Amino acid sequence: MSTLITPSSRRQFLTLLGLSAVAVSCGSGGGGAAKDQIKTLRYQGWAGSVILPELAEDLGFLEDVKLKWVGNTISGPQDIQSAATGQVDFGGAFNGAVVKLAAREAPITAVISYYGVDKAAYNGFYVLKDSPIHSARDLIGKKVGMNTLGAHSEAMLCIYLQRHGLSQADIKKAEPLVVPPVNTEQSLRQKQIQVGVLGDILRDKALQTGGIRPLFTDYQLLGDFSAGTYVVNDRFLKENPDTARTFVTGIARAIEWARATPRDEVIARQIEIVKKRGRNEGTAPLKYWKSFGVAETAGRITDKEFQLWIDWLAKRGDIEKGQVKASDLYTNEFNAYSRKDKADKPSVAKTTSKNGS
Repeated sequence: MSTLITPSSRRQFLTLLGLSAVAVSCGSGGGGAAKDQIKTLRYQGWAGSVILPELAEDLGFLEDVKLKWVGNTISGPQDIQSAATGQVDFGGAFNGAVVKLAAREAPITAVISYYGVDKAAYNGFYVLKDSPIHSARDLIGKKVGMNTLGAHSEAMLCIYLQRHGLSQADIKKAEPLVVPPVNTEQSLRQKQIQVGVLGDILRDKALQTGGIRPLFTDYQLLGDFSAGTYVVNDRFLKENPDTARTFVTGIARAIEWARATPRDEVIARQIEIVKKRGRNEGTAPLKYWKSFGVAETAGRITDKEFQLWIDWLAKRGDIEKGQVKASDLYTNEFNAYSRKDKADKPSVAKTTSKNGS
């Protein structure tokens, strides 16, 4: 499976960032007229999963905008760096990672929430059923497997340890390790790690197998909240506003379609998409899908979804206090979802055509 290369150093990233104006503007026509705007968006997918833009395209909600898959990723921070540097046209990550990238003056803007946490869609920190780990303090010196560092799972781990009174010195003794999500269950059962972060489809599959138990979940920590956003390069938004509006609104419609449509139909649609795209992926785990977890209607973004992480990162010393303002990080300008869109979802749900008619 092809994957984009993550910049290995800050210097490499800043070099790519300096080239982003050229990379993003290629083919744009420079004018912003509808006929000149980019209509094919490059993106990274997730193996074995259907992301919201893919669902929106299949439902016909992206209209004349098309998607071009260029590889897979398991890292939100890598995905949004690729968007900032023009390697892809949009990327999605945990909102804390968006804050950190914005603090480095990356030219990106968040345009829509795409995943979150609710009672059906959440990440749990799991241990073997007979594990001696029963409390936050038991995590000192233990290996915790997660999909990437500096993102959602590491933030949840830190918050959990803080809330249970561990000092910063002790928190640093818990060892987060990168483990691909599809390998996390196996790594936990083989005792290569002592704790594994499992979410949604992979979580429910592992629980059905048995032999593991949750230490805590992000839903227990914070309740319902939108956790991640798609970001787009600022130059792209300026030069392709109609494309951006179609793209964002299409995702918004897909969010509400999935919320209003019977779960079995949403699962069947995702399985159909995976089979059609031909990436040599299994579809069995998709039967465990329950929710995208987006809290706000149509994925609209609010200050609170960033402020929590701004405060947390400032407390950790990752950014300066006052360095980043929540309202500067996002826009809902391109989200034109309306009640009319909501009303037409049932008829769209019955069709399997690409144009949704």
